Amino acid sequence: MERLGVDNYSVFGISYGGYVAYRMADIYREEIGKLMIMSSGICFEKDEMVEEMKKLGNKNVADILVPEKPEDLRVLINRAMFKPPFWVPDFFLKDFINVMYMNHRFEKMEMLHNLIHKESDSNSLPVLNQETMILWGDKDKVFPLHLAFQLERHLGEKSKVEIIKDAGHAANLESPYLVNHLIRSFLLD
Repeated sequence: MERLGVDNYSVFGISYGGYVAYRMADIYREEIGKLMIMSSGICFEKDEMVEEMKKLGNKNVADILVPEKPEDLRVLINRAMFKPPFWVPDFFLKDFINVMYMNHRFEKMEMLHNLIHKESDSNSLPVLNQETMILWGDKDKVFPLHLAFQLERHLGEKSKVEIIKDAGHAANLESPYLVNHLIRSFLLD
């Protein structure tokens, strides 16, 4: 951003992008003015993560989060959305997989492995100085809602949680107008 001549900016991250946005806000404390995090398991403890993964049954987590087959992408969609689409044809899912998951697949799998096997300790998370909005779908089946409030407590009074009703992990897809309204209001406040 410095090379572009941008001295101050805000950052928004969804899911894993929330981890990235959080780390950016820690590193660039002076440059980043406001931070928005949506449905990101930043405070997810290892034992909680293991319990959530058990809910997938005998499915491999990597196959679902970095799918290669339409049936695995369907599991991901059903987990990420409160009201998933009734039917999506295989050819569409295959194209989506090719565009979103096949490029840099090794790196995505490595990132997922590190995320799942990291030793998490929310006590070692830095407390940020930026005003932070935490957006969360009230029906999120990927990262439970209580993680939003845990992150808010960790960050303190400069943070606030906004709950999106009847939305899952992909609240930006299920309630795009509300999500955009909340982001705009936060940024322009």
